[in-house]
Amino acid sequence: MSTAEETATAAASGAAATERFHHDKSPYEAVKDTPPERVDLLAREVLGAVHRTIREHQVTYDEYNALKAWLIQVGEDGEWPLFLDVWVEHVVEDVATADRRGSKGSIEGPYYVPGAPERGADAALPMRDGEAGTPLLWEGAITSVDGAPLAGTVELWQADADGYYSQFAPGLPEWNLRGTFTTGPDGAFRIRTIQPAPYQIPTDGACGKLIAAAGWHAWRPAHLHVKVTAPGHQELVAQLYFPGDPHNDDDIASAVKPELVLDPVVQDDGTAKITYGFQLDPQED
Repeated sequence: MSTAEETATAAASGAAATERFHHDKSPYEAVKDTPPERVDLLAREVLGAVHRTIREHQVTYDEYNALKAWLIQVGEDGEWPLFLDVWVEHVVEDVATADRRGSKGSIEGPYYVPGAPERGADAALPMRDGEAGTPLLWEGAITSVDGAPLAGTVELWQADADGYYSQFAPGLPEWNLRGTFTTGPDGAFRIRTIQPAPYQIPTDGACGKLIAAAGWHAWRPAHLHVKVTAPGHQELVAQLYFPGDPHNDDDIASAVKPELVLDPVVQDDGTAKITYGFQLDPQED
């Protein structure tokens, strides 16, 4: 039986991410009332930046045709979600959350799946028997920015010790390392999982060709994904990182923030324990 590592491909992962985006998002509905003046402004600015780059760097027809072929390949590989989430989303997130007073956020990335199994407030993520990786115990609470506890939910998803996400790589149980934790009025949660490993984004597709041609690396530091919600408060999406990871300073997705680096303490039984909670901003009127 093939393992996820043996059979996972960029094309398969990209196709899954594209299908998931179309299924879960309603981009046209969200922007249907965007004024034409706003569309005109943004389109002209983006195209103008491309034009300036071509003129400033004297781009040749060979280079232009290479770009055209690559853009076509990105679409054929289904890698637009990967490309945009890795190289663009972190700036959109910075702009969208610039005024928040509570916990810092980060990018969602292409591998979120809604509807993860409900686990209560004190439970383990779904995982395989003998799931590889250092056991991790996470204790925290959801509060408002004024410190008041909030009943809410923490959706948690992560890669396994080989860097693969369930539903985006073959051979993994559907909800492996994905769960929803619902707190009581005290906002407290207690989660058991494993510490993820750093991983490379898929490199056998169009995004990998760009990385190779530019001489970049494809690594993301180890991280946990969370989506935190509570009634009357703004949703928080974040990635949480681990100290000492060699790619915290050069994350290919530029998503690491100092406030999101955890401080695990190794217990006598070898479990890494982290204490980290979330402060949510009130919903804007």
